Parts: sequence; C-alpha cells; structure tokens
Amino acid sequence: MSEVVGTTGRPPGGGAANRAGPIRGFMQATEIDARMLGMVLALAIVWIGFHIVSGGVFLTPRNLWNLSVQTSTVAIMATGMVLVIVSRNIDLSVGSLLGLLAMIMGALQTEILPSFVGYDYSFTWIIVLAAGLLLGALIGAVQGFVIAFLGVPAFIVTLGGLLVWRGAAWWVASGRTLAPLDSTFQMMGGGGNGSIGATMSWILGAIACFGIIFAIISSRRQRQRFDFPLRPVWAEVTLAIIGCAAVLGAVAVINAYPMPVGLARAYAAAHGIPWPEGGLSISLGIPIPVLIALGVALVVTFVATRTRFGRYVFAFGGNPEAAELGGINTRWIIMKVFILMGVLCGISAAVASARLNAATNSLGTNDELYVIAATVIGGTSFSGGIGTVPGAILGALVMQSLQSGMQLMGIASPLQNIVVGLVLVLAVGIDTAYRRRTA
Repeated sequence: MSEVVGTTGRPPGGGAANRAGPIRGFMQATEIDARMLGMVLALAIVWIGFHIVSGGVFLTPRNLWNLSVQTSTVAIMATGMVLVIVSRNIDLSVGSLLGLLAMIMGALQTEILPSFVGYDYSFTWIIVLAAGLLLGALIGAVQGFVIAFLGVPAFIVTLGGLLVWRGAAWWVASGRTLAPLDSTFQMMGGGGNGSIGATMSWILGAIACFGIIFAIISSRRQRQRFDFPLRPVWAEVTLAIIGCAAVLGAVAVINAYPMPVGLARAYAAAHGIPWPEGGLSISLGIPIPVLIALGVALVVTFVATRTRFGRYVFAFGGNPEAAELGGINTRWIIMKVFILMGVLCGISAAVASARLNAATNSLGTNDELYVIAATVIGGTSFSGGIGTVPGAILGALVMQSLQSGMQLMGIASPLQNIVVGLVLVLAVGIDTAYRRRTA
C-alpha cells in the first residue's frame, strides 16, 4: 500500500518518524525540543530529590508558591540576558544595576515624593516605576553606546558597571535601608495583597489554555498557507492536552496554598466574613510577580521571534560579518539590546524591593551569576545566535530550585555557591558537547 503524501511530498505524520522507535517517533511527530524536554526531566529529578531529603517539605503548595515568587526577579532579567548573549555579549552589571535602581525607587517613595504629595499617594507607584524604568534604559544606553560605538568589550564595560552601580547604590542613602514603601507598590512583590485570588487564577488559567489551543491552530494554518509539512492531528491534540494540563495543574497547586491565619482574619474582617471556629481557608492565588515575569517573557519572546529587531539580533549573533554586509546597523542593534536589559533590571528592582517592602543597597548581590547561569542552562550559547526565552525561564526555575532546596537542607551559603558554579560549568560543557555532536 502506498504512503499518503501531502502537497509538499512529505508524509504528514513523518514517515521516518513512523519507522523510528516509539519515543523518537513521538518526539519527531510533536516536534518537542529534546533539550527542553531534558531540562524538564532534570527539574523533575531535582524537585523529587529535594522532596525526599527534606522530609516531604519541598513539593508542598506553600514551598512551590514561594519558589515561584523567588524565581521571578532572576527570570525577568534572564529574558533580556538571552538577547545579550545571543548577540555575543555579556552583562555582568545586572545585579548591581538592580540594587541601584531599587535604592533610587525606594528614595523616591520614602524621602522625595512624600514631601510633595504625601505617603501612599494614588499615583506614587506609577511615578516611581516609570522613573526606575527610564533610568534603567538610560544606564543601559550608556553601556551599550560604549560597547557598540566606542568598541570597548562588553565584559570590561559591564564589569566596571558592576563596581560603579554597586557603589552608587550605597551612595544614594549612605548605606541606609529605605522603608516602608508605597502600599500599592508593595503589591508587585507578592504576599497577601500581592496575589490575585483563586477565582481570577482559574480565569487566567482558562485564558492561557485558550491561548495554547489558538497558537497550535494558528501554527497549523500558517503551515498550510505556506505548504509546509503538517504535524499529525494526534500530535497537535497531544500538545494541547499537555500544555493545558500543565497550566491548570500549576494553578491548582498555587490555589492549594491558603492565606496565613493573620492575613485571613484581616481579609475576613475587611469583607464582613464571620470567622468560623475552624478558621477560613482562602487561597492566595497566583502572585503578581509571577504574572509580571510571565508577561515579560511573552513580550520578549514576541520581540525576539516576531520583530525585525529580534531577527537582526539573532542574525548578528550567528554571523556578525554577514549581518554587517547585509546592511544591518549592528551598532544600533547592540545598543538597543542593552537598553532593553536596563529596562528589565528596573522591573526586577521593583519586584525585589516590593517583596521586601524595603530598598537596601545589597539587593541584587550575585544576581548576575544566577541570571547568566539560568540563561546558559536554558540553552543559550555563548558562541551567539542560539537561545530561547522559555529556556531561560526554565533555567531560572532550575537555579532557584537548587538554591531553595539547599536552604531547606540547611546547607551553608558558600557550599551553595560551589554547587551553582559546578552546575554552570556542567551546563556549558553539555551545551558544547551537544553542539559539537550535532554540527
């Protein structure tokens, strides 16, 4: 019997996939990235391992809720670091820049704006956030200009930035801690008032599932439009089921974490709910910093894959000489990459300081190491031209899971740094071996 062939002359389900083993056939039919799947399996092993050695504490709704919040600041900056490393550059200043921007935003809320509009003014958080993002963009532009137009290596420029911005963070308030912050601004850090509740979490989960299904259908129509090979229908349905199950499962776990008793009592009193003898179980829902991180990831993914700027970044990282000969203004592209990185540092600074309800000049210390490690673990190559935002987000989750798990086990901070360093070297080694094998 002859094989059914599509208009492109290739079997819709992939004839080679059908003749391969079941696992390889499934991977080829669904087009799942093997490296991404490997990272998910590695994360699962880390989670299960820490859950066992911690006596069943790690994989609890409370710890996973906190883990998601803790991952947010590194994940936000890792999305920008993808484009930085893809363009064959590096930014060692992100942690220090986060600290400086957090201190400036803290000073605006505690010392500068109150003298004009008082505390907890309705638009304080907007003014403060806008100032932080603009200053982050300006600093990123300065660093990008020195790198792109003056020809100073990014390593040197951002290493200098690491020292300069950390010193400037101390200088803003002479080392003092600035607190408390604006009550609305605090919501960006999570907590009892920084979550959206169970009902809204389920609504967002349903919207995300709709988005997954829409994306799969849209991709199929695009393939048909340009006469590209199609995935089998069963593969499309499987991807939709896996995606929706992951989203709804995550929402269910997050909603399983209730408010602490004190917050629940305050919530009940504010809403006129009688306090029963057994207490109330009120779900916090998805934390706002997690939503911010996911929103940033979607935007940066769109920029990287659907805009001319994103295509130029990958083109330059893949072959700088060809990009210049092709008429791409490579200097301006590099400068814009660092401007974007500065803006993302501003967002992370807002989330980090809001979470603490204070701005300290030590915020962001060593974050540059975690951001770079998360980006590389996520599959971004130091040789340039290759990297994904979802991979960086997953890498950030892996790094924070290691740190959180070691803290639960009572492992000292120096040993944690040793583990992080070893994981980074191992990730780069695996990446190098993988690319050498597939070259």
